[in-house]
Amino acid sequence: MGLRREPRTRMRVAVRIFGTDHNGRTFSQNVYTSDVSRSGARLESVPVEVAVGETLGLSYQSNRGRFQVKWMAGAEGQRTLGLQNVAPEKPLWDFSLPPPAPDNYRSASGSDRRRHARMKSVNSVELHADSQGAPIWGKASDLSAGGCFVEMPMPLKKDTRLKIGLWLGQEKLWLEGKVASSRPGFGIGIEFLPAAGADADKLREFLSGIARKRW
Repeated sequence: MGLRREPRTRMRVAVRIFGTDHNGRTFSQNVYTSDVSRSGARLESVPVEVAVGETLGLSYQSNRGRFQVKWMAGAEGQRTLGLQNVAPEKPLWDFSLPPPAPDNYRSASGSDRRRHARMKSVNSVELHADSQGAPIWGKASDLSAGGCFVEMPMPLKKDTRLKIGLWLGQEKLWLEGKVASSRPGFGIGIEFLPAAGADADKLREFLSGIARKRW
């Protein structure tokens, strides 16, 4: 059975977001959505910079909710944020939205199975795509020596080439890769391109450390 995703609806409505920016200053800003779902929203032209993973308050008319920043893209003053509702069981919008629908995902088999064991590790990433000028910030999960998964509701197209900044603690590694799979409502699977050098070695050492802790 495939996983479930929520269709996004193009909808421009005024909302207010409030919280703490990346410098620790509190803010309250009126912005607009560009699309919404039952459990998330994409905001456009956001004038403040917030950290991926930060929880913000969002109010729409008389309703309020708490949303986590899942990804961020764009230049200063024109940032786009992808938000996920922390408590999606509490309705926020007063207009109808399509219900969740099953996707067409099928688990890989045979030669499509992963060649590298994936480790449960959440790391900040900075993606530079050939097709997009501004960097995209997000969170990588299911990390391996061969790739990772990055959450983003509006994913990049398959086969997009990437330059990837990957944080391991306080250290930032640079890797090359491409989008191996693209799933609207979820994110992208990234395949790291074969590489040698200090950064590739540090990634392998980091993953080996996680594997040792598991045992």
